[in-house]
Amino acid sequence: MKKLLVFALVVGFCSICFADIQDPPSNDYGPTRKLGRGVSNVLFGWSEIPHTIAQVNDREGNAAAGGYGVVRGVGRAWMRFHTGIFDIVTFPFPAVRGTYYPALPPDVPYIHAGYQEFPPELGFESKYSYSRQY
Repeated sequence: MKKLLVFALVVGFCSICFADIQDPPSNDYGPTRKLGRGVSNVLFGWSEIPHTIAQVNDREGNAAAGGYGVVRGVGRAWMRFHTGIFDIVTFPFPAVRGTYYPALPPDVPYIHAGYQEFPPELGFESKYSYSRQY
């Protein structure tokens, strides 16, 4: 009876330790998220144009926003569109470095050159309780 109790305790503790493996950090990025990211990049990638114009206007002024901001915004929208098509076509497969992570470079290490995972929201942003000024 004592051996059965010890065995049950060991099995119980081992099953708890195994629980961390069941939800790895990359579990949030799966095929459905990749498909959703692709659809949103195709449909709303154009929002990069006014967003980039506003960013360049804040940093460098009106003249830069009218020229460089428009060109950069169109280029970023073009990249979002093509990456969205790529994500839609390859959503069942882990195509980027063997994972479902985004193909575009992230905005965290590349502050002014990287991309957010989803296109930027214009006007009132749902994750904030106030409207940002562009």
